[in-house]
Amino acid sequence: MTTVFAPDVLAAARPRATGLVTGVVGLVVDVVGVEAAVGEVVMLGPDEIPAEVVAVRPATAEGSRLACMPLGSTNGIRAGHPARGTGSALTVGVGEALRGRVLDGLGSPIDGRPLPAGLERVPVEADAPHPLLRGRVNVPLSVGVRALDTLVPVGRGQRIGIFAGSGVGKSSLLSMITRGTEAAVTVVCLVGERGREVREFLENDLGPEGLARAVVVVATSDAPPMVRLRAPFVATRIAEHLRDSGQDVLLLMDSLTRLAYAQREVGLSAGEPPATRGYPPSVFALLPRLLERAGPGETGSITGIYTVLVDGDDHNEPVSDAARSILDGHITLTRRLATAGQFPSIDVLESVSRVSGAVTTPEQRALATELRRLMAAHRDARDLIEIGAYVAGTNPVVDRARELAPAIDAFLRQDLHGRTTAAEAWAGLAALLGGAA
Repeated sequence: MTTVFAPDVLAAARPRATGLVTGVVGLVVDVVGVEAAVGEVVMLGPDEIPAEVVAVRPATAEGSRLACMPLGSTNGIRAGHPARGTGSALTVGVGEALRGRVLDGLGSPIDGRPLPAGLERVPVEADAPHPLLRGRVNVPLSVGVRALDTLVPVGRGQRIGIFAGSGVGKSSLLSMITRGTEAAVTVVCLVGERGREVREFLENDLGPEGLARAVVVVATSDAPPMVRLRAPFVATRIAEHLRDSGQDVLLLMDSLTRLAYAQREVGLSAGEPPATRGYPPSVFALLPRLLERAGPGETGSITGIYTVLVDGDDHNEPVSDAARSILDGHITLTRRLATAGQFPSIDVLESVSRVSGAVTTPEQRALATELRRLMAAHRDARDLIEIGAYVAGTNPVVDRARELAPAIDAFLRQDLHGRTTAAEAWAGLAALLGGAA
């Protein structure tokens, strides 16, 4: 007679290989005597603090040498402490029951309630959908912001970035989209945010109604770098499960830059050489690995909207440049508009949606092109107009742009708590230009 044991029984009966902590330098804990691969979780010390293997160093007579980054504080860890391999990578619970919940960067609840029963445990890491089996982005997704719905339209399954320097309005625009979107389910990831802003976001931006149809993943700025690094992957994995069940998910992430900062801390601590502006090569391998997982799948879709903090207002700095090359469009916010009191401070002439042709009608594209043409003409003639050197009648396009300038500014401005449907936005643009949407 053959006895069949459940996998968890076999795992419990398997002999445990225990190694030792040999040193703690900065963020890295060195471990010997544990056989583990990069990405696996190792438990450190008598309190079994979880840590992720980030590098495997040349073996010594004592056995394998691992560089581990704790998923918690390193306080209390010392040389000689035991280290135990788990044989598995980080997992997270996923399922419909997560709606309305607030989780930390590892997927554990921080809203005072236990995780619901019946969640499926899956690895945080996953492959992107096969490029030939993905659906196409051809259905518009209204985000409730006039300037975006008409001039930088978002498609269902698109991945687009909000690029701006500090204090220009990225988080405010993201919260505006959170309230105004028509998406049925939203996954929000806050990486490296100030702790005080989390409650404000939940209560003021999402509100009870928004939170009821959202899953929020939070890793504040004081969280360990590995937690800040894993939070976007946890949020993306939760969104992937919802997408694979056939749903259209909106994934909002603030911000990719703080993810890059966390990977820089991890990479440099593990011994990677610094490259462009101190970022190790792993940062630029990490971004496509995360971003390609969003988008349309065989069923369902993930529409990803990511903020990017532009260092020193230089839109060509490494992280911004790398993200812009991967994403399907970029929304550029400028400090000039922000300091002039325009909100949202979107520079529509510098913003591009790479799917606009697939999610708008020819009539809508004609209206958007006409408005862009007028704005570009006014921008090019601004210096002459301001010093009084422009003579009316010289250029009919500039004349019309000057005439419509106040109305265009009013159209592009929108109250932080205001919401406009896509139909209303297109009708407003048509009325402004005297056309038909």
